[in-house]
Amino acid sequence: MNAPETINQATRCASALRFLAADAVEQAKSGHPGAPLGMAEMAEVVWRRHLRHNPANPSWINRDRFVLSNGHASMLLYALLHLSGYDLSIEDLKQFRQLHSRTPGHPEFGLTPGVETTTGPLGQGLANAVGMALAEKLLAATFNTDGHTVIDHFTYVFVGDGCLMEGISHEVSSLAGTLKLGKLICLYDDNGISIDGDTRGWFGDNTAQRFTAYGWHVTTVDGHDAEAIDEAVRAAKLNDKPSLICCRTIIGKFAPTKAGGHDVHGAPLGTQEIAAMREALGWTAAPFEIPSDVAEAWDARPQGARYQEEWDMHFSDYRVALPDLAGELLRRCEGILPPGVVDGVIQLLSAPSSPLRQKIATRKASQLVLEQLVEALPEMLGGSADLSGSNLTNVKASKWVNHHGSGNYLSYGVREFGMAAVMNGVALHGGLIPYGGTFMAFSDYSRNAIRMGALMRQRVIHVLTHDSIGLGEDGPTHQPIEHTSSLRLIPNNHVWRPCDGVETAIAWLAAVQRDKGPSCLVLSRQALTPFERSAEQIEEVKYGGYVLRDAAVVDVVLIGTGSEVEIAIHAAQILAGQGIGARVVSMPCVELFLSQDADYREAVLPTAVPRVSVEAGVTWFWRGMVGEGGECVGIDSFGESGQADALYEHFALTSSTVADRAESLVRRQSGR
Repeated sequence: MNAPETINQATRCASALRFLAADAVEQAKSGHPGAPLGMAEMAEVVWRRHLRHNPANPSWINRDRFVLSNGHASMLLYALLHLSGYDLSIEDLKQFRQLHSRTPGHPEFGLTPGVETTTGPLGQGLANAVGMALAEKLLAATFNTDGHTVIDHFTYVFVGDGCLMEGISHEVSSLAGTLKLGKLICLYDDNGISIDGDTRGWFGDNTAQRFTAYGWHVTTVDGHDAEAIDEAVRAAKLNDKPSLICCRTIIGKFAPTKAGGHDVHGAPLGTQEIAAMREALGWTAAPFEIPSDVAEAWDARPQGARYQEEWDMHFSDYRVALPDLAGELLRRCEGILPPGVVDGVIQLLSAPSSPLRQKIATRKASQLVLEQLVEALPEMLGGSADLSGSNLTNVKASKWVNHHGSGNYLSYGVREFGMAAVMNGVALHGGLIPYGGTFMAFSDYSRNAIRMGALMRQRVIHVLTHDSIGLGEDGPTHQPIEHTSSLRLIPNNHVWRPCDGVETAIAWLAAVQRDKGPSCLVLSRQALTPFERSAEQIEEVKYGGYVLRDAAVVDVVLIGTGSEVEIAIHAAQILAGQGIGARVVSMPCVELFLSQDADYREAVLPTAVPRVSVEAGVTWFWRGMVGEGGECVGIDSFGESGQADALYEHFALTSSTVADRAESLVRRQSGR
């Protein structure tokens, strides 16, 4: 099937993207055709002329990364992957947005070959791309040597108006400019249309000046002029700043009656509109049919194989010259921890005089553990949202990227959401394990990125300090009440609230060893009393919940976390004086405990024994754990400003309160 000679190959390649997107949305009877139609030339230029990748090996270490931040345009990405030769068939495209298909409504990492990150919440793809570019820069600084460049690739990201309206775009773009991430190239689909219509009524920014102020290299081109886009990308690749290419486009380009309006954003074009578009572009191929010459022009497999073969040959020389560095790079990129990584922590944990067995804040215990882990794990990339001295996330071995251009620690500035989403990008890139700190109360800013990390099953560690009213005088704005329970609701997210240094150490070990999702370490500002444990109890901490103190006859179970475990211990002592046997269960990670087998859960929390929970936060979460008739001691209001001890008294978070509630519960259930 031959096109008229007046239509050049680049135009026909762009047309293939347009019709695959339009036809798939039409068949699904839902989707977003406008952006794929408008970004076709941008995509053709980047993917056919610049992107270095190997469709036969989507995990090749030195591939360029491509992120579609405006993820509603997913059919553009699926069309690109199919045409380039990834394992994504035309039948997969026909199943667009259908249950269990490989082409869901928004791109999903781990589901579709070649998709580098899950996008949909606008702006986060841009943040992920910043993380990927940051990882590339740091790994290049570590592994490239004179005569051997093994890490050298670009990160391309497409963004739309919505991405740049989101506040996270400011956070991460400012950071990228400051860090001079010159391998980051962003193409902005500047079509001036969002769901509500013409964006001039709510988005009047001078975007080019905005990014220039961030320290970016900025150009503006006609987004439908392939040669102008190509020239801009070439210039961007030669720049030592991150680059923004503002591409002025028409949403729904070539849709005869709908182009340029918001109606084309999120609804099928209709068969008549698509037929008219076919006629206008001289496209005679049937739906989901690609002419052979266009298919051949798009096929990236031969060139991709050459790219990787060339790199493999160079890496072979690298392995001969620098075997230790080569082995370390492969180990890191495979996500394998080195042998003995836990030894330093176990040694610290086991010493009878260990500071972890002293009365210290769990944030301080966390720092002591990090001193060991950062030495043992060179892939650790730490950071904080301008709270390093409070989160205690920096250690002696920390080398600040902000001051040196490379290193293993980063001040993200006051950018909690941006930090969390950038860390997702770092983890997705591979080769580094990111951890970052902020106050627990500010996890609300980070929450959607934590959720996305859990959805993508990424090893990202969030250090959340100042975990309760125990932080005292800073008052209710800084005192987390609902936050811990809120984070526990995120599927595949592990939330640890340790009660002392021993539990903190085990929480850190669990977090770095967990490669299937994020972990949140919820840590205290105030010093907490350490507890003695048997070797068996220390082993059981990793199950998420265990018996810390027991009674000969168990009349009631007291469940505590973090700073409230000590309250439960003292309450058990009060109850013992009243002839009531109380078991104290420490439950630093509810999610892990609930994942244990039924026999273990029953052994720790016997079904027939009444339960009382105590945690300095909302009580509703614990109602499912204590069961019908159980008691929950906590806080169901906002906090107050005052000294920590006074606040615990004010909110009746005391051992006497717990003991009274437990005694009343036992007497009710026993009929005494």
